[in-house]
Amino acid sequence: MSPPSRRLQTKPVITCLKTFLISYSLIFWFTGVILLAVGVWGKVSLEAYITLASEESTNAPYVLIGTGATIVIFGLFGCFATCRGSPWMLKLYAMFLTLVFLAELVAGVSGFIFRHEIKAKLGSAYKNAVKSYNSTDSSSSAVDAIQRTLHCCGVKNYTDWSETAYFKEHGVPTSCCKPSADCSSENLKDLDKAGKEVYTTGCFALVTTVMEGNLGIIAGISFGIAFFQLIGIFLACCLSRYITNNQYEMV
Repeated sequence: MSPPSRRLQTKPVITCLKTFLISYSLIFWFTGVILLAVGVWGKVSLEAYITLASEESTNAPYVLIGTGATIVIFGLFGCFATCRGSPWMLKLYAMFLTLVFLAELVAGVSGFIFRHEIKAKLGSAYKNAVKSYNSTDSSSSAVDAIQRTLHCCGVKNYTDWSETAYFKEHGVPTSCCKPSADCSSENLKDLDKAGKEVYTTGCFALVTTVMEGNLGIIAGISFGIAFFQLIGIFLACCLSRYITNNQYEMV
């Protein structure tokens, strides 16, 4: 048994650690909500690009969604473990924070690496999608979504469509049309006339810019929140050690 005077001296330390850890757990819970939101946003906003590059796509949005949902649950567990003052619960909480740290680090690195390699991979995938475009399959739907969203047409410009089988039958896809344009079948099959009715800017440069920017945001947030877990690991381990060594009990 520790002397009463020593236990009295450690009470303020333990109380202080508990206050910090509860505050941290609440912030940790909030970061889980942020990660969940960022993951859902990344999945929705990058859906067309991921569909095009399905063989090369990153799982970062899915990792963030799963990690965020788990953090929300364990953030509440951290508050409960701290209030109970249970050493084994605090150790379990610290172990979980370590796993979260590693998962977020992997997600961040994945997004960062993919951001630098995306130009060649996505460019090749987009060219193939345009070449094999038929307006019905998933890759064609992704091309349509990109052209409507980014207000672009083709790979380098709208004339790229003239080299496709789809153009010979239907002309330039209607997803290239400007608002209120006269996109009749006759105009879309004539490149000169189509140039006045459709977007003339190519999609390749715009696609890579948007994809790199979005994955950069995901990677940055993942790195920032990942290193935030180190504070929680330190506080949980310290509190567990103080409670165990000094045989402190919550009343």
